[in-house]
Amino acid sequence: MNMKTRIAAVVAAAAVVLTAGAAAAQNWQGAPTYGSVQLRSGFTPDPHQVQLVAGGPIDSRAALGAACPGFIANNPDFDLYWTAGSGSLPLVISASSNTDTTLVVRTPAGQWLCEDDGGFNGMNPGLRIDHPVSGLYDIWVGTYAQGNAPAVLSISELTSH
Repeated sequence: MNMKTRIAAVVAAAAVVLTAGAAAAQNWQGAPTYGSVQLRSGFTPDPHQVQLVAGGPIDSRAALGAACPGFIANNPDFDLYWTAGSGSLPLVISASSNTDTTLVVRTPAGQWLCEDDGGFNGMNPGLRIDHPVSGLYDIWVGTYAQGNAPAVLSISELTSH
């Protein structure tokens, strides 16, 4: 192995270690700050809404990568225990606030989803998950800039709020 190949291997190994440690910055196994709910496809009333305070000390971009802007808490803000139905309706997770908010969601498969301004109302985030699987969805509502702000988390099969 030549020197260039060795350096590339060391850099690649370091990147894997740093990436693996980054996701651990959020304690997805921690108790959710604002509670949890069990919902199944077809639930009413739709949307299910939770008032909370968005934001936290963790820079989600530094922890999870460039696609995850904002500042979030260590523990999830809310846990959704989802029971899937026929799969014809999406699962829509969104937040609304007078402050620019973001979303970070850990799916039952361990995938991290991040969103910034995809909701219907200006700088509010909204994630649409087509064919959602049953299981635990850990949800963080962040703020784009450091600080905290009142926000409403919405879980729907129809629309983002």
